[in-house]
Amino acid sequence: MKILVTGSAGFIGSKVSELLLKEGHTVIGIDNLNHAYDVRLKEWRLKQLQSHHSFQFYPLDISDRSKIEPLFESMQGLDAVINLAARAGVRQSLENPWVYVETNITGTLNLLELCRKKKINKFILASTSSLYGNKERPFKEDLKTDQPLSPYAASKKGAETLCYSYHHLYHLDVTVFRYFTVYGPAGRPDMSLYRFISWTAEGEELLLYGDGSQERDFTFVEDIARGTILGLKPLGYEIINLGSDKPYSIQYMIQLIEEMVKKKAKLQNKPFHPADVPATWADITKARRLLGWEPQVRFEDGVKQAVDWYFENRDWAASCIEKDK
Repeated sequence: MKILVTGSAGFIGSKVSELLLKEGHTVIGIDNLNHAYDVRLKEWRLKQLQSHHSFQFYPLDISDRSKIEPLFESMQGLDAVINLAARAGVRQSLENPWVYVETNITGTLNLLELCRKKKINKFILASTSSLYGNKERPFKEDLKTDQPLSPYAASKKGAETLCYSYHHLYHLDVTVFRYFTVYGPAGRPDMSLYRFISWTAEGEELLLYGDGSQERDFTFVEDIARGTILGLKPLGYEIINLGSDKPYSIQYMIQLIEEMVKKKAKLQNKPFHPADVPATWADITKARRLLGWEPQVRFEDGVKQAVDWYFENRDWAASCIEKDK
């Protein structure tokens, strides 16, 4: 297949692109390489992909229709679009909600409209477990998600509803994945695992919001990428959770890091953030039934891979975290 992957230099997008290339597909990558976090991480991921002869990359922003439309017009035989380009992060969305709307809603609309025009019938959208808020666990896909707790979650809800509109009106085959706390090597430096590894390894204060008892359904990035690719099959319109189905506390994550780094973390407690949720837990019955998908990587093994990657790239990875975050 010939597949367009947006956000191809991102944490999830690069891994999805990597697995598609290994399967023999042609990948057209789009990423605007913005400075939402240190661009060296994006450049590192991109470098791993550019050795593949079946990978083409374009530094474009999906929210700029005037730039991406000519690319679509120039491409022939595109089978699917996997939209992994997004502004992510709950807390950051409180600081600049406009860019979340531009990328997550307008960007998605641009891609859907170009799929309609070019008769590209398969569209995959990356969405988020943040939509569930404080609902009863485990989170099932049929729970109401019309009360998002952050502009980030609200922007993803907007993208989901646009996808349904295009499915209803133009019969576009759409798979929406709600990802649960993705982690692993070369992850985002604004996420807790990367920050906690770095802060512990470098002997800096570890900022902990709340007491650490909050739980997350941590899901390894390669498991997420496998599930996303399985969503390329015809499904009509489906929203599917991808999670580990086994939440762990933040305290346990810190304990694992301390054991692997062989240092005690210097904890500095901060008040629990109102945009955060106390716990997440994915019901993955639908992913098992429709995709035959199961998470394969144990949390402890995934954290070890993330720690190993950090130390392999420590000379620059240590400076990727903004000091005031």
